[in-house]
Amino acid sequence: MITMQFYEVSPVGIVGKDFDILTYSWSGAIRPGQIVEIEVGSRTFVGVVIASTNKPAFNVKPITRLLFDRPLPTQLLRLHQWLAGFYDTHPGTVWQTMLPGGLHKNHRNTVVKKSTYKINRDDDRTNFVLNKAQLFAIERLVQMESGTALLHGITGSGKTEIYKAMALEAAGRGLSSIIMVPEIALTAQLVREFERDFERVVITHSSMTPSQRFNIWKTILENDQPIVIIGPRSALFMPIHKLGLIVIDECHEPSYKQDKAPRYNTLRAAAALSNFHEARLLLGSATPSIADYYMAKKLDRPIITINQLARQNATKPSVSIVDSTKRHTMSSRSSLFSKQLITAIEKTIDQKQQVLLFHNRRGSASVTLCTNCGWLATCPNCTLPLTLHNDTYQLRCHLCGYHTKPPTSCPECHNSDISHRGIGTKRIEEEVKRLFPTANIKRFDGDTERGQAVQDIFEELHTGAIDIIIGTQAIAKGLDLPNLRLVGIVQADAGLALPDFSSSERTFQLVAQASGRVGRGAEPTTVIIQTFQPNHPAVVFGAAQDYEGFFNSEIAERARGHFPPFSYLLKLTCTYKTEKGASNAASTLAREIAHEHKDVNILGPTPAFYEHIRDTYRWQIVVRAERRESLVTIAKQVPSAKWQLELDPISLL
Repeated sequence: MITMQFYEVSPVGIVGKDFDILTYSWSGAIRPGQIVEIEVGSRTFVGVVIASTNKPAFNVKPITRLLFDRPLPTQLLRLHQWLAGFYDTHPGTVWQTMLPGGLHKNHRNTVVKKSTYKINRDDDRTNFVLNKAQLFAIERLVQMESGTALLHGITGSGKTEIYKAMALEAAGRGLSSIIMVPEIALTAQLVREFERDFERVVITHSSMTPSQRFNIWKTILENDQPIVIIGPRSALFMPIHKLGLIVIDECHEPSYKQDKAPRYNTLRAAAALSNFHEARLLLGSATPSIADYYMAKKLDRPIITINQLARQNATKPSVSIVDSTKRHTMSSRSSLFSKQLITAIEKTIDQKQQVLLFHNRRGSASVTLCTNCGWLATCPNCTLPLTLHNDTYQLRCHLCGYHTKPPTSCPECHNSDISHRGIGTKRIEEEVKRLFPTANIKRFDGDTERGQAVQDIFEELHTGAIDIIIGTQAIAKGLDLPNLRLVGIVQADAGLALPDFSSSERTFQLVAQASGRVGRGAEPTTVIIQTFQPNHPAVVFGAAQDYEGFFNSEIAERARGHFPPFSYLLKLTCTYKTEKGASNAASTLAREIAHEHKDVNILGPTPAFYEHIRDTYRWQIVVRAERRESLVTIAKQVPSAKWQLELDPISLL
């Protein structure tokens, strides 16, 4: 006689707002984490078995079929529960983020090799020896059986070698490792590094086909051997049964924050997963986020600082800051480049070496500044830059709503040279082609053609076949180009114009990271930084790659403005067909929150930074609180229709 058993199943996707867990029957034992196919009404869903349960008082449907023999790791089930609660997101939506699509479809099976590990130094780095700073870092990390450590190493300090050593140590204990990178562009370089020491490395990223991603996922689900997985934030959700190490490289990068539900921060999620596995979490960066560094110090977590370059013969670059407000510094041949930068480009190309011209693309929106003294129009309430709205000819704060007419003269030096300006990478490319028509020029940004991104033509970059590289953030992160001799930052202060509490931090990080692309070998290299604000802390400390100096300056500003890490934030954005509809909805919700929650501070409502998108209008409210629980309570009360919620935003744009 067949005995029916009953199970609680969590559907993948939203079957109804209030249907998080459904009960089904099955004629046999099923383990928690088993992936199954279920019917909900007339529709078919994939579900995850959460637990067995008693026979309910109502009739239930049977599970249609078991999809895989092996269940998900218990730690992934716990992570799913944590993500749904911490970010107040429907469990079905969280499963859609964690699991690959098409689990119920028939996929072509692939043959999987067992992973083996070996030291392999038969390459161009046979004589590579770890220095004392690297050895000390590895020793400290090995002593730390589990928990989180911050690896704060300057650019070129050899953090990747430390990652590899720790992955080898984990593999020796029969444990797998996840190595995360912020961009697909960095995957090719990191894979090349790891393949020197590991015979097999598994790569996953969003450019793969659904079938490729499924096969990798299934391989890992069924795998018991130690394995190294390299990929962006989605690599965190691979179904590893025995995990010993998670590395988040360039952990300061904003791409580690997902911009759709669940709007999770990878660093927070990785900390939870490593805790569930009792594994190590290693956060690596030359420029860690201000909030992460502050909390690491406050909680007395290990901060391993490396100020020594990995290569013994490495020579630090010559760094110059060019004041773009001084007319004599700029070239008569170009409105974008200084005399010093044009001369340096000519010299570098003549020597058959590479040039990198970096520009912060997000900072290309028009800003208001004085070209004589560098004064920038900022909000008197929030101290954030004001944005020029051409339609109303007003300077507006996108956080508190303050607005004013643009000045006709500078309030500081009284000069009439007020400029509303912003440049983009395409304009830089046009100017470079005009000035250097015979050079091999390549631009990398969000508009780069398919098949021509950094990861696609990495070899051309690495061998020096490209003379002048023009790039945004993607090109400034982590790349090690042996033929690069000159870095030119076209407008270092462009990002400072963004009306956001993190704009100074982001500018510092990009200046320091871009400058760090050179100075890694024995050859003399140069960094030229053009800016309208040569004395701004983000520019000065970024040029010097002085993290401690910038941290001390910026943490004082955050405390004064009561921004993270001294408060928690909830960003609420509504979208309507009309501006009046968006404005009214935002005003109504702001009044309701203020009336019901006396322990929070409301900023706005105000038009969102990107106010008018695809024939819709967006207004936003920022709620600030000392207790995160207060914001979670508010988030649960906000109507889901028309409103987008984000807890712990890293940007208010």
